[in-house]
Amino acid sequence: MQIEVLEPRSVAVVGAGYVGLTTGACMAEIGHSVICADTIREKVERLQVGDIPIHEPGLSDIVTKNLASGHLSFVVGAAAAVADADVVFLCVPTPQGDDGRADLQYVYAAAKEISQLMKPGTVVVNKSTVPVGTADAVAAIIDRDDIEIVSNPEFLREGTAVSDFLNPERVVVGAQETQAAARVAGLYGTLGAPIHLTDTRSAEMSKYAANAFLATKLSFVNEVATLCESVGADVSDVMKVMGSDSRIGAQFLSPGPGWGGSCFPKDTRALLALANDNECDFEMLRSTIDSNESQFDRVVGRITGLLGGSLVGKKIAVLGLAFKAGTDDTRDSPAIAVIRRLIADGATVVGYDPVAQDVVLEGLSKAVEPYSAADGADILVILTEWAEFGKLDFGKISELMNQALIFDARNLLAGEDLKELGFEYASLGVTENVAVS
Repeated sequence: MQIEVLEPRSVAVVGAGYVGLTTGACMAEIGHSVICADTIREKVERLQVGDIPIHEPGLSDIVTKNLASGHLSFVVGAAAAVADADVVFLCVPTPQGDDGRADLQYVYAAAKEISQLMKPGTVVVNKSTVPVGTADAVAAIIDRDDIEIVSNPEFLREGTAVSDFLNPERVVVGAQETQAAARVAGLYGTLGAPIHLTDTRSAEMSKYAANAFLATKLSFVNEVATLCESVGADVSDVMKVMGSDSRIGAQFLSPGPGWGGSCFPKDTRALLALANDNECDFEMLRSTIDSNESQFDRVVGRITGLLGGSLVGKKIAVLGLAFKAGTDDTRDSPAIAVIRRLIADGATVVGYDPVAQDVVLEGLSKAVEPYSAADGADILVILTEWAEFGKLDFGKISELMNQALIFDARNLLAGEDLKELGFEYASLGVTENVAVS
């Protein structure tokens, strides 16, 4: 099917959270007229003056630019956004419920709210990550023959979301009606990305399947790193060899303290719940989730071993609180999962992160810069891969610490250089680090 580049359209975005704000700003950036709606008045008032509530490189610039040009605006409530829209994006939260399933109350509430407010011919797009069958449920709630429902899952990585939107590897559009699919695909026409047209259920499944595969890849690497420590191999060399195979690829082959964030934990559990609901034994995915939980314990075990077998009375300086570099998001952060365990085992923990500074965790003290975190510490632990951590004055850090000992759970630092400065250095997936204590 030939996808035509559409003339600028009137777009409404319901929900100005991470996905909604990025979607709205980037849609405005490529020429569409966008109104973003949110229910939180304080957030909307901040956005109206270009005050961005999240750390996302490049996002503030395009919001400011498109507010000034008039291509982008923010309002309180969906009613003020959707009346004249050609396309309405639903970008509301789908948090994990107690049973692991995605909680769709916000999706359904938004659909009900806008159902009678849209003009005939409007296309409603599910942008939120939702379980298979949600588009059908939204269609039933809206219950209008003159409104089409489309699934257009987002594939945005925190820290590179703007670039991911404006330079997508693919755009997925799921619809039951060809013209509706073409209208949504046409919104992205100027980006020149491959367009995958499918049905709504396949589109919904594609997001969960992609995230589950990436999580599985990360858990696999962490398991290999543990095995490398046992057999005398170097995980960095092993991953270079693996990554040179075009069937595998080099991305997502770095060991770490575990995976987390706003997507992988929630989406893997939601997909597992979907499998269970349909009597499918998704054993590999269940093992992936279990392996990730075990990785937090492995990291704590390594730190405990380096400190002589007990954390009681030990001061641990942690660099990195965000779930990964480039974002201030600490939702399901591996760093937080590890810190909780360290505190539970009797350690005193002082943490520092360059942007994730609003963390509130009982037993965690926060430092305003990395050197004060290291002052008097028995070990320095790297839990988030911020590049600036590699540029610190480790000579100064050595003088501040109680003992010059580093555990690098991101394999970020130059171990040999640190050893020349007198540090004992340990990282993931290297045998020689096992006995450092």
